[in-house]
Amino acid sequence: MKIVIAGGSGFLGRALSDALRTAGHELVVLSRRRPQPGAEAMPAIVPWTPDGSAGAWASVIEGADVVVNLAGESIAAGRWSEARKRAILGSRVMATRSLVAAIEAATKPPRAFVSASAQGYYGDRGSGEVTEATPAGNDFLANVCARWETEALRAERSSRVVLLRTGLVLAASEGALPRMVLPFKAFGGGPVGTGRQYMAWIHWRDWADLVAWAIGNDRLAGPLNLSAPQPVTNADLSAAIGRALHRPSWLPAPAFALRVALGEMADALLLTSIRMLPARALQLGFRFQFEKIDAALHNLL
Repeated sequence: MKIVIAGGSGFLGRALSDALRTAGHELVVLSRRRPQPGAEAMPAIVPWTPDGSAGAWASVIEGADVVVNLAGESIAAGRWSEARKRAILGSRVMATRSLVAAIEAATKPPRAFVSASAQGYYGDRGSGEVTEATPAGNDFLANVCARWETEALRAERSSRVVLLRTGLVLAASEGALPRMVLPFKAFGGGPVGTGRQYMAWIHWRDWADLVAWAIGNDRLAGPLNLSAPQPVTNADLSAAIGRALHRPSWLPAPAFALRVALGEMADALLLTSIRMLPARALQLGFRFQFEKIDAALHNLL
């Protein structure tokens, strides 16, 4: 299949590209970054600047079997000022709107539009289990995800739409895990806040395999939770990191200190509890390589 990946030069985009190329698919990446020297062995990269409409780049959508949308500003790149929050929302809405415009303008639209979202859609849920049937929350990230998904669902007139509600993706050298392990390596690691908040996590390899599975599964449309079947509390995650690194995991990071340092972002990314389950993936027969946090961290660390 010919697959177009918007935002394919980032951490998750590269992981997905590798999985899809290994499976023999033809890839085109839409990226705001210019190709680097030595990129000949990588997928074709087409520069784009999404503004809500279909630009010259939209010609790559013509003849594509699937379009994957992973584009958007990082939510953890800096403290959430009002300008930063506008950029987080606007980057997702504009990119998705642009892709939908290109899909609808195609003479032969792609069979599937697989668009990123996040576990933040659900908001803070305490210890209650969260599935794809759980309604949206009402905080900033929940509103961002709801707007993001609304834009993607406009493509339903032309294509099968899958919404990827991704949890915390764990990888050895990219994403959140390398920053999480630093205090442990210095013998200062431990739970964040109370440690009782649930964290939905997934090994990067399972994430890439699950997205590839969703691309090829014509029975699947609508939201899909991308997380391991066994979410853990922050205290359990901290203990597992300690075990993997043979380090203590008893020194907590107080919630008030995190809020002083990070502002609103501390609650949204570190203190919110989302016990998200991959209900639809399990129902439709997807098999995870890493179901338990210890096995995942042993593999990564």
